[in-house]
Amino acid sequence: MSKMSFEDVVEAICARGSKFAPDAYHFVNDALGFTLKKLSKRGVPKSAQARHVTGQELLHGIRCYALEQFGPMTRFMLEAWGVQKCEDFGCIVFALVEEGVFGKTDGDSLEDFGGGYDFEEAFVKPFKPQRPDTAILSLARPRKNLKGSTKRPAGKATSKQHEA
Repeated sequence: MSKMSFEDVVEAICARGSKFAPDAYHFVNDALGFTLKKLSKRGVPKSAQARHVTGQELLHGIRCYALEQFGPMTRFMLEAWGVQKCEDFGCIVFALVEEGVFGKTDGDSLEDFGGGYDFEEAFVKPFKPQRPDTAILSLARPRKNLKGSTKRPAGKATSKQHEA
């Protein structure tokens, strides 16, 4: 019996009623490769990296890879695939573990993906306009002239002008 291709495995998982789109499985597989590459650049020995990536390490790699691939559209893409929280990545990983595509240690569990990060904070907030700092805001305030009164734009009446 020949080994199934990754595409065939994903098709079989989805045919059994997965709540995730096939692209979600491909994305997690690609994100694992990305994570392994990043770990090797950080000096993690190849024997250790081939053996194991923790759930939290994979979540970090998924976040970095997603932002690199999709930028401000990341959350939209993930939600289109049915992925709405970090635990969903865990479900995808463990479905691939059950099929023998990914490996795991005895200490690995679905709970390793719990409490990872909030999708709003991880995928939306980095692209929201930042509130200007107070130094910039102070430039927009009216300045005081040498006598201590506030300068008004030309044509604007002050209360002293109304008294005259």
